Amino acid sequence: MADAAIVEIAEYHNDVVSALKQYFSRVLQASASDFRERDAIATRLTARLEETDQRSAFFILTSLEAAFRVDYQFRCEKRMKDDLSKAFRAIWKSRKMRVRLDEDIFEAWRKYSSGSRQLIAGLRSAFNFRHWLAHGSYWVPKFGRTYDFTFVYSLADEVLDAFPLQKF
Repeated sequence: MADAAIVEIAEYHNDVVSALKQYFSRVLQASASDFRERDAIATRLTARLEETDQRSAFFILTSLEAAFRVDYQFRCEKRMKDDLSKAFRAIWKSRKMRVRLDEDIFEAWRKYSSGSRQLIAGLRSAFNFRHWLAHGSYWVPKFGRTYDFTFVYSLADEVLDAFPLQKF
C-alpha cells in the first residue's frame, strides 16, 4: 500500500500529464495545415512531458527523504532500543539534525536491517538522480539506468513497504 504523500504526488502528476496532452491536442488541431508548426508543437509537448516526469520523480524522492529523516529523528527522540535506533543515537551525538542521508541514515539501515541492501543500493542511485536534478542538470549524468517517474514511484512504494519507518 503506497504512502499517502506519494499517492498524492502521483495523482498530481497524472492530472498535469492529462492537462498537457489535452492542451497540446487543441493547439495541434488549430494548426492542422502547417506541418512545421505541428512538429514544433509536438516537440514542445514532449519536452513538457519530460520535464513533468522529472519534477514528479524529484518530488517523490524529496518525500522519501523526508520519511527517512522523520524516522531518524523519531528513533533518536523516543530512545528506541533496537540496534538501528542505537546507531542513530550515536550519529545524533555528533551530528544532531545535520545527519547525512546517504552516509549516515542509509548506511545505518544497510547495516542494521535484514534484506535491505538491494533497496538501499537502489535508493542511493535514485538519490544521485535527485542530486543531478536539484543542482541544475548541467552535466551529462552517468546513472547506468533511466530514472523516470514510474520507476521512482515504484522504488518509493517498495521502500515504504519494506522499511518500518516511524512517524511522529
